[in-house]
Amino acid sequence: MNTNIKADVAHITQVEVILVDIPAKFPRKDAIQPFEKQETPIVRITTESGVVGTGYTYTLGTGGTGLMRLIADYLAPQLLGQDARNVEALWWRLNRSINSVSPGIFTSLALSAIDIALWDIRCQLANMSLHMMVGGAHTRLPMYDTEGGWLNIDDDELVANAHSAAQRGFHGFKVKVGRRLDEDIRRLRKVRDALPEYMDMMVDANQIFHLDEAIRRGRIFADLGVAWFEEPLPADDLHGHKLLRESTPMPIALGETIHSIHTFREYLQQDACSIVQVDAARVGGITPWIKVAHMAEAFNIAVVPHYLMELHVSLAAAVPNGRMVEHIPQLDELLMAPISMDSEGYITPPSKPGVGIDWDWSKVDARKRAQEVQRL
Repeated sequence: MNTNIKADVAHITQVEVILVDIPAKFPRKDAIQPFEKQETPIVRITTESGVVGTGYTYTLGTGGTGLMRLIADYLAPQLLGQDARNVEALWWRLNRSINSVSPGIFTSLALSAIDIALWDIRCQLANMSLHMMVGGAHTRLPMYDTEGGWLNIDDDELVANAHSAAQRGFHGFKVKVGRRLDEDIRRLRKVRDALPEYMDMMVDANQIFHLDEAIRRGRIFADLGVAWFEEPLPADDLHGHKLLRESTPMPIALGETIHSIHTFREYLQQDACSIVQVDAARVGGITPWIKVAHMAEAFNIAVVPHYLMELHVSLAAAVPNGRMVEHIPQLDELLMAPISMDSEGYITPPSKPGVGIDWDWSKVDARKRAQEVQRL
């Protein structure tokens, strides 16, 4: 790593915020809400030497304009003139500056776009990929598919999607649950029959159940060979998850809607989860993501990050307890080329310097809804 870079090379001279809409590839629905589009605020930070770092965050259809305003009006001006390499210091400075509305998912989403852009600069200046910069623990990781298992998909298409996932080499297939119990059981039996024995079947309830129903379903799902029960309860119900965890031998997975490293600490200390699904956008960026991953490692808990496969492949492969990468190819519409899985169902993290996302700026411009630039 080059530690002799002059400070002015990394001084931030411009911050650009772009809001882009990405429609869902097809109608998607989970137990809580439809997924019709992804609002994607993108942050581009430019240094005095011309190095540009790009970060992004997302909402599932609501709140994108609010995020853009928080970033553009309150956070971006504080970055001008700062040394982009001071990632930790800048994260804390920005977080403290919006303390009256923090902690919360909204502030974490805003911080993450900036933090990812700063890591992109840091990696480029060091001439290292994010995967290697963070740790380089694995050369590749297996993928599992969520894209074929949405709740609104009918039984025949669900089974066809499970067959397709197996043929393409995925190591697991996740099914959304939250219909009537008999319907969920019927669908899961059909999927399990369609998958080869070596391939995992997971379920995701998206926080829909009360504790009694989650305990009942947990016992039934375990008998159906489910590999993990994801988000069975509201994400802030720590006590409920602890009771559920004690009631079933099936692993409990959660973390996609937890936005604080301190909440992850409580879940791990209370033995209330078996798999951590920390989301870099929703926890506040790469900086807190790494802390959560290593905290989980200390408890011998695997990390299987939620969504954002283009970014999470580098992070999950960087830490020893990174287990799998989730396949939902939502960012394809903005990339030079979609990331790909090999014939054995593994994905390899990008090796080029930076966070490894190859944006197609002509596609970004075509879908741009709003844009603002702050200059020194």
